[in-house]
Amino acid sequence: MHFIDPQGHTRRAFLRRSGQLAMAGTALPFALNLAAMGEAAAQSATDYKALVCVFLYGGNDYANTVVTYDDPSYLAYSQIRGGNGLAGGGVAIPKAALTPTLLSPTTALPDGRQYALHPAMTQLANLYNTDGKVAVQLNVGPLVVPLTRAQYQGSDRRNYPVPPKLFSHNDQQSTWQSSSPEGSTVGWGGNLGDLAMTQNGNSLFTCMSVSGNAVFLSGDNALQYQVSTNGAIPINSVKSNVYGSSSVKAAMTQLVQQTRGHTLENEYNRITVRAVQAEGQVNSASGIAYPNGEPGVAGTFPYNVTTGGVPYNGNGLASQLAMVARLIRGRSTLGAKRQVFFVSMGGFDLHDNLIANQPGLMARLSDAMAAFHKEMVALGLGNNVTSFTASDFGRTLASNGDGSDHGWGGHHLVVGGAVKGKDKLYGKAPVVSINNDSKLAGYEGHVGQGRLIPGTSVDQYAGTLAKWFGVPAADLGSILPNLKNFGSADYPTDLGFMA
Repeated sequence: MHFIDPQGHTRRAFLRRSGQLAMAGTALPFALNLAAMGEAAAQSATDYKALVCVFLYGGNDYANTVVTYDDPSYLAYSQIRGGNGLAGGGVAIPKAALTPTLLSPTTALPDGRQYALHPAMTQLANLYNTDGKVAVQLNVGPLVVPLTRAQYQGSDRRNYPVPPKLFSHNDQQSTWQSSSPEGSTVGWGGNLGDLAMTQNGNSLFTCMSVSGNAVFLSGDNALQYQVSTNGAIPINSVKSNVYGSSSVKAAMTQLVQQTRGHTLENEYNRITVRAVQAEGQVNSASGIAYPNGEPGVAGTFPYNVTTGGVPYNGNGLASQLAMVARLIRGRSTLGAKRQVFFVSMGGFDLHDNLIANQPGLMARLSDAMAAFHKEMVALGLGNNVTSFTASDFGRTLASNGDGSDHGWGGHHLVVGGAVKGKDKLYGKAPVVSINNDSKLAGYEGHVGQGRLIPGTSVDQYAGTLAKWFGVPAADLGSILPNLKNFGSADYPTDLGFMA
């Protein structure tokens, strides 16, 4: 059941509500927007759902994450990446190392194509093959319209526009998160938050980041509430003694929270009061103890509640997801029915040392995402929480000698109880070539050195997640501006990986 009343969220209604907050965009945006958010409390949803974006900063190497496995494709991959046949080498993973993580979808890919996950991703491979709760979406990336290599190389940018500033880290991070390059102020996660805010008892906790500031969670009205792996971020002068003096702390506490005669000063203090109250709510929600101090299923989730989310074996992503799990566990304290979260990892810009450094990254990603899903199952929320990967871009299929360079399309993963993972691998398997010798109908090709032109747009990927989240079809366009350009059989708006 959709959680949004379509009649209440028409374009006209959206603009009307935006107009009511016009002052928030001109005079004091942070304060007045935050105040408006805190006062919304409709809470009409009867169930709980959350989306968790796992962003891989630096541009993840797609070819060694979801690795082609059938002999013809593998041999082409090995040769392009500097390997020696099935033994691999260069920046190609040996085929024998991939056998334990071979994916076994119910529906085989055309032409006998097969894929395996990186050998370090055993937890997600097992979750895929055993429970089918991991979906693989092949060749995803930013697109304005469906695009072939000939159209990309052509001059007709009116009919075949190309996403701006391709291959740039900052711009493509922003484009993945917001459909626009660096400088964008509204992301599609924040747009989801705009529509979901009124479903929550305290709309301030609709969009939450455990990884600092990200445009993904910024909406027109929704703001991202940032926390650390240890909980809410306090206002130090209110929380602790100032210069070792409790008297100074008491004075500061009074100064920044008392009612003031000046309008702007009073609004500033009003928001400070709200921030202090929010800190207490977050810490209360995230501090709900597990029985005997253990996670819901003892030993499955890699963090220690009693020590505030200390990384497990240095797995920072696990610590971030641990905080997300704690916030979800405390959802009733936060009054939350619909939430969007953001976590991240760095280190993926592997122009060098790809074979040496990617295994550790893949292991941490796989272990953390699989354990997080198991924790959601233990909380009875396996079907209610979906996590998914995103990244700046994929990388070149061609080796630069010790790594790979900036690309475009890449393969991505979706994890959750509502995921139809094992049915098939989603999307079109790209030809393993740097010569554009297409053998598949609808093959998009590449733009040099195996930089894939995406066969699936970020808007299609996000739209499928948004539909599961409860957004009606009529509102998808307000969240994802390019989705209107897709919808054919080759580029469906619903990719099918969510139940």
